Amino acid sequence: MPTIGVALAIPAPHGDFLQAKREEFGDPLARDIPPHVTLLPPTEVDAEDVPAFEEHLAVVAAGAAPFRVVLRGTGTFRPVSPVVFVQVSQGIAGCEQLEQAVRSGPVTRDLDFPYHPHVTVAHHLDDAALDHAFDDLAQVEIAFDATELHLYEHGDDGVWRPGVSFPFGPGAGPAATH
Repeated sequence: MPTIGVALAIPAPHGDFLQAKREEFGDPLARDIPPHVTLLPPTEVDAEDVPAFEEHLAVVAAGAAPFRVVLRGTGTFRPVSPVVFVQVSQGIAGCEQLEQAVRSGPVTRDLDFPYHPHVTVAHHLDDAALDHAFDDLAQVEIAFDATELHLYEHGDDGVWRPGVSFPFGPGAGPAATH
């Protein structure tokens, strides 16, 4: 049974920068998880449900307009979860609307916590490393236009790989990514 996720990818050069910082902080998952804003967290699905879900994502994306995302400063989920993230300071409403639309389709999943759009930069590290990540990126500001959804699949090797992207706007169709 495949495990999938849906996200807004952080485009180059910003994604490359955030991935390098995550690696610098010592996060062992830095090269396995591309920088992203989650819309559907890791979810196991029956393989036969994937085509219907891809059709659903195409409809959701076709109904969405591109929007500006600004990532600014850091936050943390500690003490509940050992995570440091870069905050979404603009584009929150767009992320929330997409998250709700994505989860309204043939693949559903209850959330463990209320939805909070963010970009993880350190996870499951010791307190000193988490503190360093929090301080190091406290002044970061990254802006980009969100223009498509990305469907990811979790490989048996633990790596998250982009599969299909779904451009926003009417008339846009899915596009394979590498």
